[in-house]
Amino acid sequence: MDTPRVGIPDRLASRMTMAEQHEYLRTRLTRRGMLRAGAVTAGAVTGTGLLGAGTAAYARTPSPTLVTAPATARVDGSLVAPFGRHLAFGADPRTQMRISWQVPFAVRRPHVRVGLRPWELGERIPAEVRDLHTPALTKKLPPVDQVYLHVALDNLRPGQTYYYGVGHDGHDPADPRHITTVGTFTTAPAHPEPFVFTAFGDQGVSYHALANDQLILGQNPAFHLHAGDICYADDSGAGKPTDVYDARVWDQFLAQTESVAARVPWMVTTGNHDMEAWYSPNGYGGQSARWALPDNGFDPRHAPGVYSFAYGNVAVVALDANDVSYEIAANAGYSRGRQTAWLDRRLRELRELPDIDFVVVFFHHCAFSTTRGHASDGGVRAAWLPLFEKHRVDLVINGHNHVYERTDAMRGTRVGKEVPVGESVDSARDGIVYVTAGGAGKSLYDFPAADSYEGHVRSAESVSSYFWAKGRVKSPERVEWSRVRYTGYSFLAVEAEPGRRPRLKVTALAESGARIDHFTIFGPGRRTDDRNTDDRRTDDRRMDAAPARGPVGGAAQ
Repeated sequence: MDTPRVGIPDRLASRMTMAEQHEYLRTRLTRRGMLRAGAVTAGAVTGTGLLGAGTAAYARTPSPTLVTAPATARVDGSLVAPFGRHLAFGADPRTQMRISWQVPFAVRRPHVRVGLRPWELGERIPAEVRDLHTPALTKKLPPVDQVYLHVALDNLRPGQTYYYGVGHDGHDPADPRHITTVGTFTTAPAHPEPFVFTAFGDQGVSYHALANDQLILGQNPAFHLHAGDICYADDSGAGKPTDVYDARVWDQFLAQTESVAARVPWMVTTGNHDMEAWYSPNGYGGQSARWALPDNGFDPRHAPGVYSFAYGNVAVVALDANDVSYEIAANAGYSRGRQTAWLDRRLRELRELPDIDFVVVFFHHCAFSTTRGHASDGGVRAAWLPLFEKHRVDLVINGHNHVYERTDAMRGTRVGKEVPVGESVDSARDGIVYVTAGGAGKSLYDFPAADSYEGHVRSAESVSSYFWAKGRVKSPERVEWSRVRYTGYSFLAVEAEPGRRPRLKVTALAESGARIDHFTIFGPGRRTDDRNTDDRRTDDRRMDAAPARGPVGGAAQ
């Protein structure tokens, strides 16, 4: 592949961290004058391709850190259509929502309008502009300028459905001509109620990805978890200097996902394909530009895929497994242990919240998988499994391996209880169930053993596999925990039910809509007369519910 990285000695390239790759790119490309080339802006797109590209609306010399600046119009705003809307919760889903979108050219005064009725949108709330420049990383790729816009809404009412529209000078979402572009979102309820959330990883842009999106929308989820490897702009994902990423793929992905993400908060974390060395020393500058995620992780500015939130009786923790991976070491150890220390502290805090029955953790690299693609990551096991056990995590969701695979209930690396299809588990007593939900849309992997799923059970006493050990060594292991295996496109749908005997009903659905797996996780029982006391305690420990005066918004932080 013809890349600007040609000339790096092999002995250096094989050991370059993401930060070293970033420094190399910045130095070499600036020296060669490639940044002075004309840029291609993000064009109008559909779910399957980029339809157009023109000359740059503007060009800026990028700096090593993310550039945030006011937009300056060079194109008539009435001719510019926003696209790629995607929602995300703030740290408190009851009162906070973040609205993000993209425009193909710089526009004047981008904004959001929000109201309780689609025909009564409120005042304009100014948006923050995060513009992103990508140079020509190879002779086959053009330079690209992209413009991402974000608004943070705080002081919302719990359990309230809002209508919103995104716009700019020349494109007012309150104009009756744009009524069809008005979207909705609903905040989390003040107290636990039944709800559904969905999850997968490794999506990319494809017909299979689009089919999964539409099936997810039919579940009416309160939110969706994406366990990394989001769009595959970096199709290699090896974390090496030979990796090249095409920024225009992000335009395709956000357009494809908009039909769901414009109304369902799309909560992402970071995979190996999401490290893009040009934008920042750890490769996450592009993710920071495109997403507005909760800012309560150990380092929100430099690790956007690490955060937590609580919805109803479920707490969710997102992690960046690139930090601890033994398989792909480009970012291994970049947090210097701060992420793992934060995880220990945050899991303890979440377990102390009296209305939290379940803790769900999601990240990219698998703790347990038997595929021939990536199998299991020993770095994840060494760093985080002891903390999952210590704080009684109930469910772990991974991607990375492009299949569906589910373990029995695990105690460390051993089976605590067998959990066949349709069975139940008490996580405090039996152990943690780990699910690989990597069949979101990219090409599929295979197993060393036969598929075994609902209606097609082919149980195996053990499966010959391996895990990644230090030094990127494949260490063979024969495992007994691989309970369900499905080579196909799929996703998770999880029903959370609070009450005296709370439970998570976990279902895996194939791209066709057929059920391939289901099991139930029971939480700790509680006395109903404790409920009001618990609610009062929790309200003291979370952000207070908003008054009924309406949202307060501003630039996403």
